[in-house]
Amino acid sequence: MFARPFVQRTLSASRRFALRPYATMFGESCPLVLTPAQLQSLTQTHTGRDQTDLVVLDASWHMPNSPRKPAEEFLGVHLPGARFINLDEVAAPHPLSLSHMMPEPATFAKACRFLGISPETHVVLYDTHGVFSSPRALYMFRAFGHHRSSILDGGLPAWQAHGNETEAGEARRVIFAPKYPPPQLNQEVVIDYDQIVANSGRDPAATRDAFYVLDARSRGRFLGKDPEPRPGLSSGHMPYAISLPFNAFLETHNVPEDIASKVVRPGGGDGPYTYTRLRSTQGILSALEEALGPERTKEVLQGRRRVVTSCGSGMTAGVLWLGLKLLGVEQVGLYDESWTGYAMRPESKIVKEE
Repeated sequence: MFARPFVQRTLSASRRFALRPYATMFGESCPLVLTPAQLQSLTQTHTGRDQTDLVVLDASWHMPNSPRKPAEEFLGVHLPGARFINLDEVAAPHPLSLSHMMPEPATFAKACRFLGISPETHVVLYDTHGVFSSPRALYMFRAFGHHRSSILDGGLPAWQAHGNETEAGEARRVIFAPKYPPPQLNQEVVIDYDQIVANSGRDPAATRDAFYVLDARSRGRFLGKDPEPRPGLSSGHMPYAISLPFNAFLETHNVPEDIASKVVRPGGGDGPYTYTRLRSTQGILSALEEALGPERTKEVLQGRRRVVTSCGSGMTAGVLWLGLKLLGVEQVGLYDESWTGYAMRPESKIVKEE
């Protein structure tokens, strides 16, 4: 299904021998995406080994206008042995009070130690929508050089749909807090406001230096026709940005009725129990071509044009980031503040048309 799930990296002798038998299963890097069957196999392999070899994290997050509370839902149902990571807490403060900004290295390292994660741990991230916020969490881990990280395709609902067990209650206590020194952040993949403003003044058709900005919000918000979920914030888009709603990279599935009637649903609800999964790489490629056209898509795939993803607050931009990485695109950045940070500034130029 995946054209380029991971890149094999060369290890130094000291690093190679430091890894335990489980850790060498994928080498230093791990697939970007795991299926429920693959994770189930990993958990069986992990049984009885060092608890830091494999750590599963619920990285669920909901829109600011949603009544759902992911930390509380975690107590009601989660994958066996999972822990909860609050993306709004493992974050850096921002002068505009924006949420889930990329954390400082020390903050990230402290969170990893608290969650029982070492630099050699294979971290598997999931969310309760299927694929929604887990890619943003994966982007964070990868930006800090923690390449032993993956998401669970389809998240908790897909895990349940495959008949796997879940549990409830508080996360299991971390008995041993491993060492995790502050890592180095790859600054090239974290795009800031000044870079976006500078880029918005360059027509990509006229200069090779301009990067393509792919906007993951709905097309109505992109065109300024629909309101933003954050009160008082203007909709529209940045000059030269390109609309590519994040759900174009996803497909919707149903948990079978005989299973859905027996499992605990995060957030409750009746009716069909639906969730999202990533499309095949061919499906992702088709969506990219529909947004960019064949020539610009070729530029991106061949590494001749850099791409930056954006959304409302930097969350679902992670879905586009992940889809591009699955296509083998190397030069992918993410505008951390995204539309909220851009539109909050009165000096920002906002376009409300094609």
